Amino acid sequence: TAMNGTAIENFVCVIYNVSFMNCTWHVGRTAQGDTQYFLYWKSLSYGKMEDFMECQNYIKDSCGRHTGCRFQNVTIENKVAYFLVNASRSGQTIQKLILSVCISDYIFAEKLTPPLNVTVNCTGVSYGCEIQWQRPRTSHVERDNCFKYEIDVENV
Repeated sequence: TAMNGTAIENFVCVIYNVSFMNCTWHVGRTAQGDTQYFLYWKSLSYGKMEDFMECQNYIKDSCGRHTGCRFQNVTIENKVAYFLVNASRSGQTIQKLILSVCISDYIFAEKLTPPLNVTVNCTGVSYGCEIQWQRPRTSHVERDNCFKYEIDVENV
């Protein structure tokens, strides 16, 4: 049976360098010192519970409790990731929580890489320049992303 206040709080995931994902959380307010958390994730809505992959690289607090995870080789399909969090004490599950998270949600962020293949072509006659680039790679499979770019031109 689940115990109130043992569930994780403030769950946040950040994707960086295209395929790495860090997820962190706070220990439940009423969780006892020997409560441990286990995080699993998958990117597809279909499939079985066994399709969830457990974290292989936990972040721990000073008491040795899991308070985060570092994932590698992450690809998000259909803009949604699914997380399963188990809280346990003495080897017995006391809380099971399943989260489905849209990558546009506030608990999900992606630190983008710089644009690719940047080229600058300046003509001396009109002092105009044409700058072209390709969109950065992202962790999720989607073709219609909108990006805003800020260009800072310095005369050297």
